Amino acid sequence: MTEFHQKLRQQHEDSMHRELETLLNTANKAEAETSRKDFEGFKKLFHRFLQVKGPSIEWAKINRPPEDSIQPYDRIRAKGLPENISSCLNKLAVVKLNGGLGTSMGCKGPKSLISVRNENTFLDLTVKQIEHLNTTYNANVPLVLMNSFNTDEDTKKILQKYKHHQVHIHTFNQSRYPRVNKESLLPIAKSMGVSGENAEAWYPPGHGDIYASFHNSGLLDRLISDGKEYVFVSNIDNLGATVDLFILQHLMSQPADRRCEFIMEVTDKTRADVKGGTLIQYEDHLRLLEIAQVPKPHVDEFKSVTKFKIFNTNNLWISLPAIKRLQEQNAMDLEIIVNPKTLDGGLNVIQLETAVGAAIKSFNNALGVNVPRSRFLPVKTSSDLLLVMSNLYSLDAGSLTMSKKREFPTTPHVKLGSSFTKVQDFLTRFENIPDMLELDHLTVSGDVTFGKNVSLKGTVIIIANHGDRIDIPAGAVLENKIVSGNLRILDH
Repeated sequence: MTEFHQKLRQQHEDSMHRELETLLNTANKAEAETSRKDFEGFKKLFHRFLQVKGPSIEWAKINRPPEDSIQPYDRIRAKGLPENISSCLNKLAVVKLNGGLGTSMGCKGPKSLISVRNENTFLDLTVKQIEHLNTTYNANVPLVLMNSFNTDEDTKKILQKYKHHQVHIHTFNQSRYPRVNKESLLPIAKSMGVSGENAEAWYPPGHGDIYASFHNSGLLDRLISDGKEYVFVSNIDNLGATVDLFILQHLMSQPADRRCEFIMEVTDKTRADVKGGTLIQYEDHLRLLEIAQVPKPHVDEFKSVTKFKIFNTNNLWISLPAIKRLQEQNAMDLEIIVNPKTLDGGLNVIQLETAVGAAIKSFNNALGVNVPRSRFLPVKTSSDLLLVMSNLYSLDAGSLTMSKKREFPTTPHVKLGSSFTKVQDFLTRFENIPDMLELDHLTVSGDVTFGKNVSLKGTVIIIANHGDRIDIPAGAVLENKIVSGNLRILDH
């Protein structure tokens, strides 16, 4: 049987290689060169996908990380900052993962171009943060955007507007991999084109691709030759992911022989984060465990807040020379995430992906830092958008901080129904954003609109049944209230 499976795997691999060559023949010379590099990475991933059967983790071997491998942020902060923090900043570059589209929020184009606060987009806020750092400390921290074939063109058009800002912006593209037919295990693409019948044939292979594409682009070498030693990597939609000087100083102050090559910021799990990846000790290495790797019988255990108390924020600090070394030695071993999709026509495909944090096990002296929740403020839905647009946060130099007027630092739990999913619909339902300083929990379902200067406090639940509509009147104060039924307010 093993021999049979081996032959079958070899057949799949040979067929895949032939198909990829056929696809390359449809590209022009420049495109073929880039795509050939992409395909080399894809072939490695596909080869490993054929070899691996079953979960990559043996549950019995999982241990909690040793005490000293996850440092509390307060301990790092207590060390203070040196006089010359600007020389540390000059050794840093900031990388934002900018491959995603705004489709889940009903927007066309890159997600980073959605307005989130005072007409500022995610990208505007990022540029302002880094410009503020550079001007305050007289430093030169560049911004690097990892785009995908989905976001590159639109992002580059927008970058013109930052020409006169005090921040150098670089971009590189993550790879473009072919979606694979689940049954035949062959690419569904007919040519290298990305439109028409090929519109759904390609995908960006997850943020774990950053190491290879950063290296292949030549930008990694360029930053190293500019004297950069570390990158701070985060998702562009995480508004809490600002450059933290204390973590940077901690990295820079380690003795040369014990240099920490990788820091993952983790934070305490709440019920809302049960699916987030967590850090474990596995075969003497710190390792990221994602829900996709967990054997089915143990999923509930993985989600428990008692056994796995922290989760990965995807704010990562990584040594540039270490990335270069691991790429050149081909020693980056990232677990494969098999992501099944059903396309519009009903075709079942698989996407082979990797996660950037999974590389933690390949780096020397890797460390977790348990940071405050405020460093994890992702905007994935319109419910998140409502929070960051509200008076719960104040905006200063591109950074959002929890308002001093809120008595306790936790974020309210907000659930907006499907009428609010698309940003355009969401905006038409609020005349202005309600006062939420004293809110604990908000649930809104159905056809609901909010007048001007509404105030929400405690637990507020508003449910308009199918066919009904509720207009919350201007100036209303709702404190610990359930509103249901039908309430129309019309201009006379």
